[in-house]
Amino acid sequence: MNGSKEDVQIKDRASELRLLFEVSQALNGAGSEIGDHLEETLALMAKYTGMMRGAFYMINPDGEIVMEAAYGLNSIERKRARYKQGEGVIGRVTATGQAMAVPNVSQEPLFLNRTKARDLKKEDISFICVPIILDGRTIGAISADRLFSDSVRMEEDMRLLTILSTLIARAVSVRRDFSARHEAMLEENRRLQAILNHNFKFGQLVGQSKALRNILEEVAQVAATNVTVLIRGESGTGKEMIAGLIHSNSLRSGQPFIKVNCAALPEGLVESELFGHERGAFTGAVSGRKGRFEMAHGGTLFLDEVGDMSLATQAKLLRVIQEKEFERLGGGETIKVDVRLLAATNRDLEKMAEEGRFRMDLYYRLSVFPLSLPPLRKRVEDIMELAENFALKFSPDQSKPIHISSEASRLLRSYDWPGNIRELENIIERAAVLCGPEVVIEVRHLPVWLQGKRDDNEPKTLDDAVSSLEKRLINEALEATGGHVTQAAARLGLTERKMSLRMEKYNIDYRPFRVKK
Repeated sequence: MNGSKEDVQIKDRASELRLLFEVSQALNGAGSEIGDHLEETLALMAKYTGMMRGAFYMINPDGEIVMEAAYGLNSIERKRARYKQGEGVIGRVTATGQAMAVPNVSQEPLFLNRTKARDLKKEDISFICVPIILDGRTIGAISADRLFSDSVRMEEDMRLLTILSTLIARAVSVRRDFSARHEAMLEENRRLQAILNHNFKFGQLVGQSKALRNILEEVAQVAATNVTVLIRGESGTGKEMIAGLIHSNSLRSGQPFIKVNCAALPEGLVESELFGHERGAFTGAVSGRKGRFEMAHGGTLFLDEVGDMSLATQAKLLRVIQEKEFERLGGGETIKVDVRLLAATNRDLEKMAEEGRFRMDLYYRLSVFPLSLPPLRKRVEDIMELAENFALKFSPDQSKPIHISSEASRLLRSYDWPGNIRELENIIERAAVLCGPEVVIEVRHLPVWLQGKRDDNEPKTLDDAVSSLEKRLINEALEATGGHVTQAAARLGLTERKMSLRMEKYNIDYRPFRVKK
């Protein structure tokens, strides 16, 4: 007899452990929403315990208690299950945070049978309801019907439901934390997008490439701060424009924006330009003069080509950054300044520091927030938008803007642009003059050496000739359809998949053609 009872207990405990394991697996596998997994949890409870009906209730933002998931109830019965706080057994449990066991629902006045799923006259049913508590606050409840059973069994059921409610509460907590982090990330993205699309002043920046958008997102983040920014990039990539963009979108935008090109100044004049001088400080100093630091007080100072400074000037610049004070050349008065510093270089400062040509401590001070501008060859999709913008800029008659022919466009897109945006601007300015009243830039208006690139690309073998022809036809089809790949593929008698494979083979991007249209 005792052995048989112990066997039953062992079997029950094994079923319970299996149930808890499978419920944990189901809840851990849930995504940001756990509604479907609550249904699965109830089904597992029925499988392992013989539960007749079960339900999960959650308190909505209005304080009403609604059924989120159920087992053994149809859709109509589920819709009826809505309670106010303190109403019925469910409302009592959520209001007090205390579990409640009803041995026989037909004898319990608080049991409202709102779902109408039970025949209280014919059925002897026990009912258990346990609160779901998260961070000390009741957020819902879990309930279960069982066949009429003794009090010991009810206590066991109560214990099991309490464990399950704890698992549910943890699952809800994890999902809420995930949702909060996800929403915070989305909100940050929306904030940056709003800055970029509405509040951010782009100035003359042109392009839609991912490389440019990434830079603009970084600029949007750093502009409103006072940190020092080191702008790096090849010559002609727009470092000065980015510096101006940072200043114009900063809290100092209404204050001076002072620029110094360190490479353009003779070594003997750099210190005087930066810190100013008193009368008689050196030969020719017939009067005192403010330096750029004083002129930029309250605003922003931009040091272009900072890598060209001498070590002596670097030491004095470091002192100003650290102490926010300096003396004019030939003067003894200490001048305090409030200046945000932006610097730019196309040099490898790390290598220069290793070689002793640039102070490492100054490098660390300048590169608090480094920005690396991509060269134009990394922004191929922006080339024609930039070129057309320059063509419009240099059009003598704005009512008849200069256009760029398809063949000239292909040549511009295929060039590597070692001089970057500045080189492109110079070439378009020259071509705008040469094209005159024709208002169309043709290949013959481009520099001879750039025209020669077309000859350099002439095919040397049959395979080269086929590839060259295929690439040209694809470009022409995209040009004719405004960058619509499906239409271009149909024009060439290709499937969209084959068209995509060939575009990938020749590194052809449809977006510049759409921009052009």
